[in-house]
Order: sequence, then structure tokens, then C-alpha cells
Amino acid sequence: MKVIKFDANRCNGCYNCQIACKDEHCGNDWMPYAKAQPDTGSFWCRVEERERGSVPKVRVSYIVHMCQHCEDCVLMAKAPEAVYRREDGLVIIDPAKAEGMKDLVDACPYGAVYWNAELNLPQKCTGCAHLLDEGWEAPRCVEVCGPGALTYVDQEELASEGCEQILPDADTKPRMVYANLPKRFVGGIAVDLQADEVVIGAKVQLQNKKTGELLETETDEFGGFWFHQIEPNEYSVFVSKEGYTTRVIETSTVDKDQNVGVIEMFAV
Repeated sequence: MKVIKFDANRCNGCYNCQIACKDEHCGNDWMPYAKAQPDTGSFWCRVEERERGSVPKVRVSYIVHMCQHCEDCVLMAKAPEAVYRREDGLVIIDPAKAEGMKDLVDACPYGAVYWNAELNLPQKCTGCAHLLDEGWEAPRCVEVCGPGALTYVDQEELASEGCEQILPDADTKPRMVYANLPKRFVGGIAVDLQADEVVIGAKVQLQNKKTGELLETETDEFGGFWFHQIEPNEYSVFVSKEGYTTRVIETSTVDKDQNVGVIEMFAV
């Protein structure tokens, strides 16, 4: 059985998947799987852009959201007469039977179901079931993904790849999986203000105050440093170099990524 895999490390935010979904479904009736998607307001494939940190320590991450085609689909449990699963695992809201079922929109924990007010229908990604029936090897969003962030792979191949779920607490067994989802980062810059110079090659240590884990790096040619893909937690940042007093900065990534800013180093 096939699943859609999204690798955040490969996504460059081109939005081709979102545009292709619109092109495929807006103004097109693909019965019995879907009636036309509205031009606005519905994104059966949606790219979320996340701006993280603050200038100059900024990163932009992209995450693709769509129907997860869950094995334990809450929509099927709520409306078994109108929602079904194909043999290939795709979950379909039957347009001929789901008219008026607006409560399906709020039932989906992933926010993947949209209400088409004009047609009085709940709608979502069909996995391009109509194209797969015609012999396509993957849904159109996957076909147009140049960087390879979206792939259509055998579920068995993912056993050793450490993939994640977008909502780990949602007990629905989703059939869309994610790799390299962004965690948190801490960044900053070490500066000798008296000398009006950045401090290159300083040792920077990041200590997780909960676990005691210690990560280490050095400041680059611009005096900057980064710690990527760290857990949301409380941290201590230690910056040291021969000829300078050691600086200790307290920070937290519980709520957001952190740019600790300029750390002034004092010569001794």
C-alpha cells in the first residue's frame, strides 16, 4: 500500500503542489470521487510557511498539509454511509451521499476537510483517485514536486526511516508521513564591542537544563553560531574563548525559536 511522504528538508516553498491541486480540481468534476473545488477558500493541498527566529538569525520552513487518509478515519466512523476507503487506502467523501454533512468539517483533527457552500458539500483531497485509475503512478501534487519533498512510496519502505506524524497525539494511523519536521533553534553572535570586532572561533556550548545534554559548536567568521533541530526546552548558552571571560546566557525554546542576539565578550 502506498503512502505520501513529505520531507521538510527538501521543500523550498515553490508552492507547485498547492497550485497543481488547484489546477486539477478547480472547475473540474471528477465524479464519483469529487465535484469541483472552489476557486478560493479551499486548499486540499496547502503549504504552510513558518518564519522562525528574528533578524539576523531567521529561518523559513515549509510544511505541506492535506488529508492524511487515516487507517482509523474519524470521518468514516462518523458518516459510514458517505465516507469510504478504496482498496488502495484512499479515503473518499462520496459527493453523491455527503450533501449537507457540514459536521464532517470539524470532525477532522487535521483540518483537511473544507465546506463548499455553493454545492452544500464537505470536500477534501482524494489522492487524485481519478488519475490513479487512469494509470498515473502518483497524485498530481507528488508528480509536480521538483525538489522531491513529496514522494509516493510503499508503506513497508518507511519502517526504518524514522518518519513522524504531523499530529502525534491524534490516534488515527495516518497514511501521510513526515520527515525532518522543524524543531527549534538557538542562534546568536559573539562580539567584542571594545575592539569593534566579532569574535571568531569561540567555543559555544548549549546545555539542556532538563536533561543536562550538552551540544557544542564554534562561532563562524561572522561571529555567529547556530544550534538546529533542538527540543523545546530551557537552555543555558556558554560562550568562551582564551583571552575573554566566559559568558552565560539563559534562554528558552519552549514557545519559539530563539535568537539570543549579540553576546558581548569582555577581554581579560
